[in-house]
Amino acid sequence: MTIARITLAIALVALSLLPAQAQAPKRGGILNAMQGEDLPIGFSIHETSTIFGLWPVAPCYSNLVLFDPLKPQESPETIIPELAEKWSWQDNYRNLVFFLRKGVKWHDGHPFTSADVKYTFDVVREAKDAPAKLRLNPRKEWYVNVEAIETPDPSTVIFRLHRPQPSLIMMLASGYSPVYPAHVPLASLRSKCVGTGPFRLKNYVPNQIIEFERNPDYFVKDRPYLDGIRYPIIGERGTRVAALQAGQLDTSFPTEILKVMSETLKKGAPSIVITQTNSTGSDTVLLNHKRPPFDNVVVRRAINLALDRRAYVNVLRHGGAVASSVMVPKPYGLWGLSGADLTSLPGFRDPARDKADARRLLTEAGFGPNKPLRLEMATRSWALQTDLAIFVQDQLRQVGIETTLKQMESAIWYPALARRDYTIAANLTAVGVNDPDAVFYENYKCGSIRNYSEYCSPELDHMIDQQSQEIDPKKRLAMVLDIQRRLEAEAVKPMLGWRLGYFARWPHVKNLVPHDNNYNYARMQDVWLDR
Repeated sequence: MTIARITLAIALVALSLLPAQAQAPKRGGILNAMQGEDLPIGFSIHETSTIFGLWPVAPCYSNLVLFDPLKPQESPETIIPELAEKWSWQDNYRNLVFFLRKGVKWHDGHPFTSADVKYTFDVVREAKDAPAKLRLNPRKEWYVNVEAIETPDPSTVIFRLHRPQPSLIMMLASGYSPVYPAHVPLASLRSKCVGTGPFRLKNYVPNQIIEFERNPDYFVKDRPYLDGIRYPIIGERGTRVAALQAGQLDTSFPTEILKVMSETLKKGAPSIVITQTNSTGSDTVLLNHKRPPFDNVVVRRAINLALDRRAYVNVLRHGGAVASSVMVPKPYGLWGLSGADLTSLPGFRDPARDKADARRLLTEAGFGPNKPLRLEMATRSWALQTDLAIFVQDQLRQVGIETTLKQMESAIWYPALARRDYTIAANLTAVGVNDPDAVFYENYKCGSIRNYSEYCSPELDHMIDQQSQEIDPKKRLAMVLDIQRRLEAEAVKPMLGWRLGYFARWPHVKNLVPHDNNYNYARMQDVWLDR
């Protein structure tokens, strides 16, 4: 072999050992994404309480900041600019200043300015001088610490806080925190979407389809890659999954695919990509503390003891869940109680012992074989939730509690919860951000619209405020764990555990990276199709 040939052979071997270069994104194509029901509140994300109202609307809007779509683990370090080019904390986390992008336009051509930011969050926090009011406001409590929002010029916004709150930036990065146009009436946003996002509304036929097209004036250069996104609304779960398996849909929907379903789907379509995540969705039992018998803590504790967490994980969720308390447990989250903590708590111990204690407490409260406790179990008519309700019914039956099932569509379900029009309910509770502030203020603070159980404790409220302003992460964690132990002792809202997610997509769908939070990767600006 000549020296030239030897040199060429060495060069070819060296090239073969180099890491493969990332494939350049392709432009064009329509993404067909799964959607299981119509928009409960239209296109108004700030009014919705379900991912069905967020996931197919998020591509239309933008936030001040957002979690990096390409990084599955969310933290303050993964927050990136969106409408804000940069931001700065001042006065020891009491003032948060945003410096906005210039030249951004709403989909209708109006210029975006700091006035839109002030308008949005004054409306959400229900400031005294807010120029409009949301019909439903599930996350008002996220912003209760905001004292004022100032706009010194069209490109600067200042959030002034009553006290330090480092986690405010996390909540502003949630998919639940888009900026609204100040010039568009709130009522209009229920039937149309006017945003600054990568896609603009093309067509919406209620109960049939939601379609977006590429926004040619999007402020991020060369984005989005897709020509558009289609969300055909398919109400029956089996039909949705069959459409995915047949290739009629390119992606599944967060929370849709359970562990057993993912295994079946993979067998039928071996090339489909399934990513396991923590869905940050919990299975819970809501107890209305304002209605008998749940104004009695003894009865609430009996309900909590009756729920077998081992059966929940292994039977109901087939291993695709983890038993836990209020916060997402490790390794999926940073703030949950440890396994050692949980095994000592009522409801997480030996099931036979817990059920015996449940019967004893029911007897103490005046119920028994001759006077069984009879209840109406309310739930949402969504397969994932009705499965939970039927499981809870069986668990309660084993300790002598009789229930009948009442199912409601989403458009009825969430207003009923807001009115506290239930006694006991099986519910899926999720958080827009895996941070204690989002969880505690939204679900447990006195007066919060999402505090569906109506539990109210001034002492607990003080504990929530104290952990919120603690800057030291270790000290804050200790406070958060104490709050969870208190909530368990009061049987405020019995938690069975947190479901794992199994997001499915076909290999030709690129840059759609499932996060450990369902709500924060639906923007689609970086997604492309390799067809």
